[in-house]
Amino acid sequence: MIWGLTESTFTTVHVVLSLVGIGSGLVVMLGLLTGKDRSGWTLLFLATTVATSVTGFGFPFDHLLPSHKVGIISLVVLAAAILARYAFRLAGAWRPVYVVCAAVALYLNVFVGVVQTFQKVPALTKLAPKQTEPPFVVTQLVVLVLFIVLTIAAAKRFRGEPVRMA
Repeated sequence: MIWGLTESTFTTVHVVLSLVGIGSGLVVMLGLLTGKDRSGWTLLFLATTVATSVTGFGFPFDHLLPSHKVGIISLVVLAAAILARYAFRLAGAWRPVYVVCAAVALYLNVFVGVVQTFQKVPALTKLAPKQTEPPFVVTQLVVLVLFIVLTIAAAKRFRGEPVRMA
């Protein structure tokens, strides 16, 4: 049992949170690229991505794993994004801070998704059993370059007035 759930149910919850975080994060990224604020999607993205990182620590472990380090980095970046958006309302320098932090949080979620896909999909596991082989490295490099380009474009395009809270 993990947090009162069977390991299978806990894993399912964690995976669903991650997929919702990635999906909503892509909608948020599209909004940033088109200069449109997607408030509801943003809240969903930030909440599910925080929940994904937090639940990642719920799996049994006896030492700090690379996935935990990614989770810690993600939570720090998410904290900055949440502060930039909700406490500082994207005013001044907080707008690019938000864009970069949101993009990095999404990238980290996708990065882990690629890792998990190569671990769980037999055809991909066969191509890169140690995750040091070219198919894995090239895939991760392409994802990284794509996110760098998208983040730069989003930072340039997401302009406008600070967010007004209702």
